[in-house]
Amino acid sequence: MVLSGLVEWPFVFSGLLVGSVVGLTGVGGGALMTPLLVLAFGIHPATAVGTDLLYAGLTKIAGSTVHGVNKAIDWKVVLRLASGSVPAALATLFALSHLGFKSAQAGSAITFALGVALLLTAVSLLFRPWLVARMAPAFDRLSDRAIGALTISLGAALGVLVTISSVGAGAIGVTVLLMLYPRMPTLRIIASDIVHAVPLTLIAGAGHWAMGSVDWRMLASLLIGSIPGIMIASSYAAKAPDRFLRGALAGVLVLVGAKLALA
Repeated sequence: MVLSGLVEWPFVFSGLLVGSVVGLTGVGGGALMTPLLVLAFGIHPATAVGTDLLYAGLTKIAGSTVHGVNKAIDWKVVLRLASGSVPAALATLFALSHLGFKSAQAGSAITFALGVALLLTAVSLLFRPWLVARMAPAFDRLSDRAIGALTISLGAALGVLVTISSVGAGAIGVTVLLMLYPRMPTLRIIASDIVHAVPLTLIAGAGHWAMGSVDWRMLASLLIGSIPGIMIASSYAAKAPDRFLRGALAGVLVLVGAKLALA
């Protein structure tokens, strides 16, 4: 009875579902959780985004710790991304706080931005090999200074997108980093992207919290479901057909993204 009073079971099962998808595919946390909260539960977009940002930050701390122990992090890339994303996130939070974050107009703007972010994520998932193969050689010829400037710009773009929609740090960030650093091992890029996402999502989430856009009870329920979901699904990930799973996930994101962008 006590547990029933503290936990909201629909959110536990939603966390379990999204956590399982993340465990199988490695992507889809924010891209699935936020639209699920908005469309299935009718949560205000501002609250959905704010809660999901802290949800993402807390869950990625564990992954960052593992990558740190394995020395798979490129701190130069992390610092370049953060030098763009953190100021951009703070500026975006400042702008949102002055626009009336929970107004109907703000809700519509967040919903549109979320739809666009989901469509960009779907493109990143479907066309990543082609994009990397076409663009990586051109970036490989650039100087380290130019690559640094582009990485900072990527961080700034992610800072704005993630703060508004909670989507983009994963699939979009990794896809662009693979183009910018074609000689860097993929694991090192993924690890660096995950580590960068921790301060970005926590800072953006803290800003949403300060504006009253975080539902802590919902957050706890989501984590209760997602943690075992990620652990269980990860153990079966090697047996799952990766191309089919990512294709199916991208298809869902296109449908949901189009619905939100055109709402």
